[in-house]
Amino acid sequence: MSELVEIVDSLENKVSKLLHKMELLHQLNAKLKQELEVQRDENKIQQKALSEWEEKYDSLKMASTMLGSNTSKTEAKLKINTLIRELDVCIAKLAD
Repeated sequence: MSELVEIVDSLENKVSKLLHKMELLHQLNAKLKQELEVQRDENKIQQKALSEWEEKYDSLKMASTMLGSNTSKTEAKLKINTLIRELDVCIAKLAD
């Protein structure tokens, strides 16, 4: 009978340890989920900043070509034509 009591005590101890480990893992999982969310937010911020810098770079490149740079005059002309077409579309929509 004492063997049975020892086995039950041993099982209770092991179950208690497993429950404790499970609780620790749940806490760790929650912490990792929170860190992941923070990293995702930071990634969105960095993507937005990158996009803004790319737009600034494109604007600077366009201004450089308009100042007389011979390297991309055709690119500037194409961009100007695109802008003119977009303006024409806007004017046509306003006229309707």
